[in-house]
Amino acid sequence: MSALIYQLFSSSALISLGLYHLISTTRNFLKSPQSFSARPHHPLPSSFPRLKHLHLFLLILCLLIAFTHQALISSDSDPLLKGRTPVHRFTSLQSAALLFLFFIVAVALLLSESTPLLPLPPDLFFALGSALFFLQYSVSSSAASVQTSDLQAKCDSVSAQISAVVALLCLILAFQPRIFIADVGLAGAICLQGLWVLQTGLSLYVEAFIPEGCHRLLDVVSGVEGSTKCDLEESRLRAVAILDLLFVVHVMFVVLVVMVTYAVMARTFGVRRMGSYEALPTTASDSNHIQMKALTGTQA
Repeated sequence: MSALIYQLFSSSALISLGLYHLISTTRNFLKSPQSFSARPHHPLPSSFPRLKHLHLFLLILCLLIAFTHQALISSDSDPLLKGRTPVHRFTSLQSAALLFLFFIVAVALLLSESTPLLPLPPDLFFALGSALFFLQYSVSSSAASVQTSDLQAKCDSVSAQISAVVALLCLILAFQPRIFIADVGLAGAICLQGLWVLQTGLSLYVEAFIPEGCHRLLDVVSGVEGSTKCDLEESRLRAVAILDLLFVVHVMFVVLVVMVTYAVMARTFGVRRMGSYEALPTTASDSNHIQMKALTGTQA
């Protein structure tokens, strides 16, 4: 039960972060396409200075809770991991260390935005984010390799691939911050990661969503419940195919959210196309004024 609650918590945090970044970057682009530049942080439009960085405080709090959870469960046994407790402890400590690094970067971003103590440029934060998400890709890949549960390994593998995409987009924005599509893709990928975390929790810990032919494991000696395992090869292949289909559905949903968000923001703020020109005067007085200026210049 605690594993499912943690999955729901992580999913909510990632989806909220992705949606906020998507709305903010779309709004900034529509307001001024010529001067658009990707930013790792978008202050809240509030008249109170302390509330402008509210979402950063919430992000730091979420990272602290996640770090504490991973550090505490590192001492639990897991019947689904090869090698039992030692391997589980190492993978949990890896996740905890990675979350602590994200926590440090979030604190540095807060100090950089709200105080003059740490004036770091935005491209440096994107570069740090790229490095951390690539590290998350490595941790998720290694976690998938030690799983005896095929479903857990599949979920970890897909999560690792999403982290790799996020790392690539952050690297692009570190060198080319004016690419609006990359910034929107970053927000969408974060939302997709949150949706996949939710799908992982449902597919592994909720009986109604566990694929047919698979079941949850229980370590009778220590009384620890694991996630799921498929006994037959046919059941395993069907369960993996279902997860692949669900992943495509999640991608389609994220694309739809991005399109709807852009349409709503464009209707709210209007669309200013890049490279547009001012219309020439059409009234008679304006035309006569231009002709008189031209004649004056010719006579001179």
